[in-house]
Amino acid sequence: MVNLTVSLDVMGGDSGPLITIPSAKMAIEHVPSLKLILCGDESVIHTHLKKHNFLDHPRISIVHASEQIAMDEKPSVALRTKKDSSMRRALDLVHSGEADACVSAGNTGALIAIAHYVLKMLPGVERPALVSHLPITDSASHAFMLDLGANVFCDSDTLFQFAMMGSVMAEEVDSIESPRVALLNMGEEVIKGSDHIKHTAALLSNTPEINYVGFIEGNDIFTGKADVIVCDGFVGNVALKTCEGVAKLAMAKVMKIINESKFTRLLGILLNPTLKKIVKRLNPDQYNGASLIGLRGIVVKSHGNATSSAFFNAILEAVKEVERQVPEKIKNKLELSLLKRS
Repeated sequence: MVNLTVSLDVMGGDSGPLITIPSAKMAIEHVPSLKLILCGDESVIHTHLKKHNFLDHPRISIVHASEQIAMDEKPSVALRTKKDSSMRRALDLVHSGEADACVSAGNTGALIAIAHYVLKMLPGVERPALVSHLPITDSASHAFMLDLGANVFCDSDTLFQFAMMGSVMAEEVDSIESPRVALLNMGEEVIKGSDHIKHTAALLSNTPEINYVGFIEGNDIFTGKADVIVCDGFVGNVALKTCEGVAKLAMAKVMKIINESKFTRLLGILLNPTLKKIVKRLNPDQYNGASLIGLRGIVVKSHGNATSSAFFNAILEAVKEVERQVPEKIKNKLELSLLKRS
């Protein structure tokens, strides 16, 4: 079994080590080949490791960082002035080769800016993209959606690159042969959408390496019509947050109805196993971990308000990408495509 190493930005996120240290313990116990480098205030990390009876574990090491990036800090300021932050240290370890991947729940803008500066982009990629997997109906598989907020506006060439990278993610992470790629649009008809969306569609239609299936609308994100859904970061972030809000609303409404009377409470008890399966399937925690792809290294962004189980899932996502060598596969596919287009 090949060992792999992941660096954690322990201080990042709304709760920092209160969440990241228990998650680290879960990951070490779950993945025998995993080594973790915990980046942050050494004394704070020691305190939390001791609290969880996890001090001096042979597969845990600590890199001290004297600074922390606030969740509301400007990315440009964090990049210039926080060179000894836990986030910067975690990314530096990936750059130096001491870690195979980095996981952070910290400031998204700062993570994107620092990762771009430290790790650089893959050849042929202009901008990194945030991609995550979403549940789809009647399937144990997922749909990959990008960009989820790294780039507010994207031109057609950038969207094309996202489609290529998303296709590799679906193929390597979920083992989907010839993933179906779609563009998120305001309608399925070819006449709908902005000029850059139409131009992206033309580029994808003329690329044999991509199984392009056309436009889809927002109501088809979870239907399984596509394995990869491509859009700019503004649209993707709004769509994702809206979907998360609807899922929480649906679960809250169900619980309210169940508690309305003795009959519905009894019905809820009878349906409890089924309801648990539904809640588990819709729980955003299991989909936590958006990958920042297009970089010369693996970076996984966790929700800032993630629970321990959610951050644990983000670590597992990083492990999976290391095992599948996702950046190298993206690089190879992009180089092949650029060669054919030249």
